[in-house]
Amino acid sequence: MGLLDNTTQQAYYQGDDFGNYQFTSLDDIITQFEIAYVGEGKIIQKVKRADIAFHAQRGLQEFSFDTFKCVKSQEIVLPASLQMILPQDYVNYTKISCVDSAGIKHLLYPTNKTSNPSPIILQDSDGDYTLTAIGTLVDADATIVLDAEYGNIKVGMVVSGPNIVSGSTVLATSNSSSITTIEISNDATYSGTETLTFTNSDGSLVLEEESFYILENVTWSISEDKITQAPNTDVSNITIGMLVSHQDFPVGTTVIDVNGAVITTSNPAIAASTSTTNEVTFISTVKNSKTWDNYKSATPSENQDDYEDDTYWKMHGNRYGLDPQYAQANGSFYIEERLGKIHFSSNISGKTVILDYISDSLGTDEEMQVHKFAEEAMYKYIAYAILSTSSQPIHQQLAPRFKKERFAETRKAKLRLSNIKLEELTQILRGKSKQIKH
Repeated sequence: MGLLDNTTQQAYYQGDDFGNYQFTSLDDIITQFEIAYVGEGKIIQKVKRADIAFHAQRGLQEFSFDTFKCVKSQEIVLPASLQMILPQDYVNYTKISCVDSAGIKHLLYPTNKTSNPSPIILQDSDGDYTLTAIGTLVDADATIVLDAEYGNIKVGMVVSGPNIVSGSTVLATSNSSSITTIEISNDATYSGTETLTFTNSDGSLVLEEESFYILENVTWSISEDKITQAPNTDVSNITIGMLVSHQDFPVGTTVIDVNGAVITTSNPAIAASTSTTNEVTFISTVKNSKTWDNYKSATPSENQDDYEDDTYWKMHGNRYGLDPQYAQANGSFYIEERLGKIHFSSNISGKTVILDYISDSLGTDEEMQVHKFAEEAMYKYIAYAILSTSSQPIHQQLAPRFKKERFAETRKAKLRLSNIKLEELTQILRGKSKQIKH
């Protein structure tokens, strides 16, 4: 029966599955492979469908990277933060462009002259990797008043000092009039001021925090993962991912959602709020390095268009040795793979940015399709993968043959998918007669 016998033309044009005939689903590929290659008297006498599915998915991934023309795109208006979050199914980019008022894409180039090193280690005035503060101790009292406001001090940190019991930890923090007051797990053994050192309980270095915000008059209940704000409380600065620093929440608790008056946390409270005047410190753990802050705050070289003027040659002789990638006025970008963000130069702010990228075609069931130009290459890929991983001598003998066939079919698929048209090629060749091409 023909492949279209169950679909009428009217149903096709009134539907939304346009152009799908050029693809074959991965499930059909697996089924047809079983019919053609598996069974008594076939190349592969016995193999599990799960094994075929695994190698088929691996083949789809490999073909998606350099054979299929499966390029996705995402468009955003670049905010003032100069950052773009990588798409959920992002693997690698093909190009990044900004769009002008006429809808024309202008290519942006990656910069390799800067970076955003992280994490940023907290240093004191001497350059040491420590977090210190001067505290006023009271003998036989666990409350210590510090000399300033310290947003980096979190509940659960280990505090040490000449008159602090070894192993003491921070139980609670409060802030008033730009002064931080802490409560520790053991009473002090001295009255007076001294320098205290704070370290993370797991022994890791203390990192610089971008910012911290204190909410007052909030409430919560035991065993609930909700913090409820008081009316008219400003929570605009509370974002997902912030650390929650309070003795009633486990160490390492973060914000996972902010919805109106309710802040959802990653862990439930281990104790109920005792009053309506409670304060909770929220600490942002994401911070740009000084390197990148300096780069994006400066006027980039590619944003200077006064290289030559009819009257004044302001940059005359100053562009000698300039890298060609920076001899353009479009802008630049830097991809921070660890945090899943793209950083842009300052001249891109407010412009429309398009990210063209590739995925592995395994994100959703609808994506798991093979172009018919590459269908035979997929069969050869699966066959070779099964034969090469089998311990049977006959399969090992057949593996070299299918390796060659896989290579040949993959090459054929690339040629087919290159989509070269004689008329278009002729039009390009006509431009070869021009003295100046670009």
